[in-house]
Amino acid sequence: MLETRTRAFACPTKYFQGIGEFDLLENYTAMFGKKAFYTIDGFLYDDLKTRLDKSYETSGSDFRAVKFGGECSYSEVDRIIREFQEFEADVLVGVGGGKTLDTAKAAADKTGVPVIIVPTSASCDAPCSAMSVMYTDTGEYIHNIRHKRNPEIVLVDTGIVAKAPIRLFIAGMGDALSTAFEGHANQASFSPNYVGKGYRCTNTGVALAELSFEILMEQGISALHALKQGVCTEAVENVIEANTLLSGVGFENTSCAAAHGIHAGLTQIPSTHKYLHGEKVAFGVVCQMVMENTPKETVEKVMHFCNEVGLPTTLEELDVEATHENVMVIAETVVNNKLIYAEPFKITLDFVYNSIVAADAMGHYYKEKFS
Repeated sequence: MLETRTRAFACPTKYFQGIGEFDLLENYTAMFGKKAFYTIDGFLYDDLKTRLDKSYETSGSDFRAVKFGGECSYSEVDRIIREFQEFEADVLVGVGGGKTLDTAKAAADKTGVPVIIVPTSASCDAPCSAMSVMYTDTGEYIHNIRHKRNPEIVLVDTGIVAKAPIRLFIAGMGDALSTAFEGHANQASFSPNYVGKGYRCTNTGVALAELSFEILMEQGISALHALKQGVCTEAVENVIEANTLLSGVGFENTSCAAAHGIHAGLTQIPSTHKYLHGEKVAFGVVCQMVMENTPKETVEKVMHFCNEVGLPTTLEELDVEATHENVMVIAETVVNNKLIYAEPFKITLDFVYNSIVAADAMGHYYKEKFS
């Protein structure tokens, strides 16, 4: 529990979202100077570098682009800084998935340069945050670090995002699904958010988290149907905004709780490693609803949504056998992780264990009911 009543709110300085925005990047980098430095995901590099060549060829600006090394490690951050400084760039741009974006944010924070973040999928809510998840060069998790400020610009080209694998879009909805539940838990327990050293959440942050949830419930299924047909509709645009901006600003300003705590526990089971962050978080939401004894109307709405879009609601869907040993491994990790203690009630190992078992049973019940 916080010892201060001070509230705090943080967000990117500017957010842009629309089809074709990537080809206008020179307009945005020019706000900061004539020279831009890009780090781009390797599998997107050739296509996007060609588009940047075209965008900059008739401008008064210059750019250099390098392929991202693959891990958000301290050595990769240092490499990006060296090459950025050799080019004497004015602004750093990260283009790609979460690790690319986190590397760009970390490099910008370390050097004090402005950063533009360009996610290429709507798979998580990290682009808008002032945080990076750091790994070793071989991919082992080290810790999260917080930055002094949020990105100057977050730019989402929905033409690119809509062409990303649909599974990433679904996982992004799973991550965003947790934001309102966890925000309410943190607000009720008077827990610190992720702004600076941690402050009381504002009503604004909670409201954004709630809006993210509302958009998912009302438009998530229709957005997924549109993407499966290869088209970008207003529902798709709205869900991309919910996954990226609303959930991103929402989680940073309210913090995570049981759903992400369950995710941390699931990562201790090797068979879950092939599943995406948001897929595991979705099952965490089911567990959190059990812990909080969420009203039936909300439970049925969430379970129907998850079954319709294909988000896991059982351990079986994450390739976890529901044995006492496996559930205990998850539960022990959860109670040794601070996230669960954002819940506004006493946490014990038995309570978490029982909640996971009950959540798994509830998931099976609703899968049969909605089949």
